[in-house]
Amino acid sequence: MSFQNHNERRDAALAAKKAMLEKFKTKAPVEVNPEEAAERIKAAQEKEEKRVEAEKKRRERVEMEKLERKIAAEAAAKAERERQAREAAEAAKRRRKEAEAAEQKRFEDEARRDLMAAAARRRR
Repeated sequence: MSFQNHNERRDAALAAKKAMLEKFKTKAPVEVNPEEAAERIKAAQEKEEKRVEAEKKRRERVEMEKLERKIAAEAAAKAERERQAREAAEAAKRRRKEAEAAEQKRFEDEARRDLMAAAARRRR
């Protein structure tokens, strides 16, 4: 596109914009019926009140959901702690049984060794 063609298009666009602005400025003011305006204002106020109420309900719902999630997370954490405590208690019980079994085996081995030693002494 040539520079001259570009300038012509730009000038035409500016002229159209200026014509639109002039048309808007010279437009006759619209007669507004006061009753109709009052009805529109009232309708707008009612709509705004409904919007505010809906927003308030939405915020309350979001807050409740947040609290529910927090309570659920706390319950899950408590259940996890209880599970870990139960597992630790079971592990301690299992270790205690294993220790008792090992001690019992040691006593039995000592008794068997003592019996074998006593039997060997009798044979001599």
